[in-house]
Amino acid sequence: MSEVKSNSILTASAKTLRSALIDCSKADRAQFLASLSIDELNALLSDWEIWARPDQLPPQGDWTTWLVMGGRGAGKTRTGAEWIKALALGRAPFASQPHGRIALVGETLGDAREVMVEGVSGLLAIHTRDERPTWHATRRRLEWPNGAIAQTFSAEDPESLRGPQFDAAWGDELAKWRQADATWDMLQFGLRLGERPRQIVTTTPRPTALLKRLLKDPRTVTSHAPTKANLANLAPGFLDTIVSRYQGSRLGRQELDGELIEERADALWQREQLDRLRVERPPDALERVIVAIDPPATSTKQADACGIVAAGLDTAGHAYILKDASEGQLSPTAWANKAIGLYKRLQADCVLAEVNQGGEMVTTILANIDPSVPVRTVHASRGKYLRAEPVSALYEQGRVRHVGNLSELEDEMCDFGVNGLSDGRSPDRLDAMVWAVTHLCLTGQAQPKVRTI
Repeated sequence: MSEVKSNSILTASAKTLRSALIDCSKADRAQFLASLSIDELNALLSDWEIWARPDQLPPQGDWTTWLVMGGRGAGKTRTGAEWIKALALGRAPFASQPHGRIALVGETLGDAREVMVEGVSGLLAIHTRDERPTWHATRRRLEWPNGAIAQTFSAEDPESLRGPQFDAAWGDELAKWRQADATWDMLQFGLRLGERPRQIVTTTPRPTALLKRLLKDPRTVTSHAPTKANLANLAPGFLDTIVSRYQGSRLGRQELDGELIEERADALWQREQLDRLRVERPPDALERVIVAIDPPATSTKQADACGIVAAGLDTAGHAYILKDASEGQLSPTAWANKAIGLYKRLQADCVLAEVNQGGEMVTTILANIDPSVPVRTVHASRGKYLRAEPVSALYEQGRVRHVGNLSELEDEMCDFGVNGLSDGRSPDRLDAMVWAVTHLCLTGQAQPKVRTI
């Protein structure tokens, strides 16, 4: 604490203060805080550079749009409000001089007022009393003591942005804007004041055309934070309660993890469908359990992943995907050990291996590790899409369930169409799952044996 013990808080760098406050002992921190005057304490509490997470501070570089994507409650609104506050006040290092005209664009005028202006993390709440702007509801604008003005707009009324001009803007929940393209275009025409007009966008991601276009724009920089990054400021137990219900689902990954989850029109599976088929645990008694392997041809850095998926069958003929243990860049010995380990943990009936790539090598590797493990082999005589279609039909019939979080497998499933995955990779997780479900539900092999998982 030696760097800041002398009440130099008004002049010390944010980096120095942050380091001092975080890294020191509780006793030193208490002594330091007790030594500060009321004015210095207020200055400390209002200095966003000290308290913000790295993802909440504007990135370096020459950018036009700062896209802040995050889960619910991740601190997106606070990030947007603090950036606008710094620009309006001309506070370094965010701005070299005050920005006089600012646009605040919400999904509706009500959202702009209740979240961006008057919300618990909105612009009125984060200012000290002497710096706080005045809200003029009838004119829908904030006015700072230094003359800076921020005006609210609705994405429902793009034409309201025709005419006004700005040197900065904040768009909130862009992925929910009803007239997104028209509103965005009008906003861009208005960003024409100052030496370097910029904008921040804070949103929970959805795969809208505008959001995907912004992500590809070279003038866009992106920050990302899941809900759990802001755990200290959320209600006790909130994350545990919500995560236990939504973790791994499409909605959870979008709303909690802040991931952009895209849908593919020609995919054999859709995320909403998989969410409906998700269960927390399989039935206590399963008639059969198998571990299916889709082994890679090589183990180089460029090799495909090894698909390893465990599935079970209940007495009603429903299949349960129990575990996706797939992994990339594994040696033959490594993936064989991993598959056999899963076989033993689940007390499975057999290991099912596709042998198109390795032939007898696959069975030899498995036998060398544990010759007692029963291995069944399958050979692909049709393409992956044709093999996957009948399994997709079983999902449509509600005959296959997913146990827990299988997000990486589901990403492949929901991106798999007639031409394979959109990025050209091999769908190894999906292929192992297809072999497993086909074996359990469409071939009628092996003796039933009841066991508990």
